[in-house]
Amino acid sequence: MANNKRTSMFDFSLFSMFFVSLCLATVSTSAHGRKLSFSVNGQFKILQVADMHYANGATTRCQNVLPSQLAHCSDLNTTAFMSRVIATEKPDLIVFTGDNIFGSDVKDAVKSLNAAFAPAIASKIPWVAVLGNHDQESTLTRQELMKHIVKLPNTLSKVNPPEAAHYIDGFGNNNLQIHGAAESSLHNKSVLNLYFLDSGDYFKVGNRKSYGLIKTSQQIWYNQTSKHLQREYNEEPNPQQGAAPGLAYFHIPFPEFWSFDSENATKGVRQEETGSAIINSGFFTTLVARGDVKSVFVGHDHLNDFCGELKGLNLCYGGGFGYHAYGKAGWERRARVVVADLNKKSTGSWGDVKSIRTWKRLDDQHLSVIDDQVLWKSSPN
Repeated sequence: MANNKRTSMFDFSLFSMFFVSLCLATVSTSAHGRKLSFSVNGQFKILQVADMHYANGATTRCQNVLPSQLAHCSDLNTTAFMSRVIATEKPDLIVFTGDNIFGSDVKDAVKSLNAAFAPAIASKIPWVAVLGNHDQESTLTRQELMKHIVKLPNTLSKVNPPEAAHYIDGFGNNNLQIHGAAESSLHNKSVLNLYFLDSGDYFKVGNRKSYGLIKTSQQIWYNQTSKHLQREYNEEPNPQQGAAPGLAYFHIPFPEFWSFDSENATKGVRQEETGSAIINSGFFTTLVARGDVKSVFVGHDHLNDFCGELKGLNLCYGGGFGYHAYGKAGWERRARVVVADLNKKSTGSWGDVKSIRTWKRLDDQHLSVIDDQVLWKSSPN
């Protein structure tokens, strides 16, 4: 673990005042309506932050760290790690995949949310968040949490997509379109589609308690949105073939994650059970049948950080990020990075997406990179 120096309560108070002022900024700081595009170097980079479990700042102690680290470790280590990895990777988008705060230990959900997202807000990089199963266990409901999140600076989060708000389950379901590079023929088309879904918290099946899942209404919305985006992708001007690749982000894994362990995963490790729902909602089957989403990224199970491919779909864990979350002493907290690269045409201009790859950053002295791998490559024309 890096950055274990003691932070005084005075320093934390100043820090708190700083991010509160950011969060009270005018609506002009919002990222809503901002067009996301590939950069001039033909890349789009996403940083996934899974399971911060933020509580009350400097007074909230770390879990499952080495004995030598305990005395000086708090939520502020989570903050420091995020600031370091943002500065190093310089992502185009930051995605928080739930359990952003650990509700049962939180005194004030608004203050904890503001503190948890503060490094992303300070970076002025667009960001989006979905909820986990612990976020709502404090003073705000899931709907109230999302209503607060969407007011924060630079966020692209939505309470729900307007066209589906009257029927969709959960809060935070969202789609973001990533357009082609500026001055390319595809600068007005979405060449990479991102889907964010609320996997819920808990429900009962008979007398058994289960983790949440992606419900039928959400799958209907995904299908309709995916088909609409494909029609736009295939239309003039510059009609493209097939569907643009997609990525999906949510918190609770579906049961198909059980298909992998440390031996048969493409990269990464399994160190605990998959905490999926006890019934299968069929979302994996829905994604495979539709075919545009090339990888899903989840959190929830902090000690798993593998990717595995099943029926052409990559199933990837983010790995535990936060220090107030359970972990494993000596096994560094980590973040997942995903990069999509564009094809370069013979004319020298950028085209559609060529490949999607990923790696993880560890919170050690050097922010070490591990498990660099290609998740998907486009077929040759």
